[in-house]
Amino acid sequence: MASAGVSALQVLLAAENAAVYGYGLAGAQLSGSLLATATQDWNLHRTSQVTVSAMITARGGTPRPAAAAYRPPFAVTSASAARSLAGLLEDGLIRAYLGLVALDDATLRSFGAGEMQAAAIRAAYWRGGTTAFPGLSGAALK
Repeated sequence: MASAGVSALQVLLAAENAAVYGYGLAGAQLSGSLLATATQDWNLHRTSQVTVSAMITARGGTPRPAAAAYRPPFAVTSASAARSLAGLLEDGLIRAYLGLVALDDATLRSFGAGEMQAAAIRAAYWRGGTTAFPGLSGAALK
């Protein structure tokens, strides 16, 4: 049975895998500085895949592979839709990193807190502003 840390890291790896795929979709609809930022974020998430995979392996787990494809929550056929998708991807990462913050492992908690903040900043950039509780839907706050 996997430890809580490995389980939370697997959830995080799945979110990073989805982000890499999703930024590829988003980038196809962007140009100029938005494309440059999406490319930067795509590369960041590719690096995060490697980092999280190594963390899973170091804890005795086997990183789960990425899916061959992911279904976006809506058609990504414009720059506006691409920005919305990027914001949603970062929201998913905020939730995944929050799973690390809830653990007893101080190293994972610290890593999760820092990365959760970075994902919230990226989400705010793509969305054009922030939300009171980044990563949570309005329904979750009721």
